Amino acid sequence: MLKLKNLLVILVVLLPFSSHAQDINWLSMDEALAKQKEIPKKIMIDMYTTWCGPCKMLDRNTFSNPKLAEYVNANYYAVKFNAEGNESVQFNGQPLTNPNYDPAKARRRNSQHQLAQYFGVTAYPTIVFLGENAAFLAPIPGYKSPEQLELYLKLFATDTYKTINSQEAFNAYYKSFKPSFAP
Repeated sequence: MLKLKNLLVILVVLLPFSSHAQDINWLSMDEALAKQKEIPKKIMIDMYTTWCGPCKMLDRNTFSNPKLAEYVNANYYAVKFNAEGNESVQFNGQPLTNPNYDPAKARRRNSQHQLAQYFGVTAYPTIVFLGENAAFLAPIPGYKSPEQLELYLKLFATDTYKTINSQEAFNAYYKSFKPSFAP
């Protein structure tokens, strides 16, 4: 009887948290590109590595934010891509791989994937944004809190980036931006 009572207490305590949690619907690069052909939507790529501490913080602190996850799922195809992994992808009609990938280094620094090179990724994590036609929009390097990433998510999802043609214009956008993804 005591075990059943303990189980009920645990369920009552944890159920409210699990029912409101929303996860990002992560796709492979090929899946996102295929979906984009059916229903055009921008793509957000989390370029990470297995050894990267800030990448793990991004997963734990930012991508786990329910408001952020809901916004990403509604406005983007989200891709989680190991920038030093050995996945083969088709992008712009060409196969991209990691020809120097070393399986013995799977959990530590490895050679960079051609897709990461294609987008000019030089640091991890980097979030790469692509337009509805898979055109490269921008790389956003470094760890971002939910509020910091929200600025970029909304900048690209709403096409506001098209009106920003100078550093001064971006600074004005940045100063006027009111984040709403706080935990």
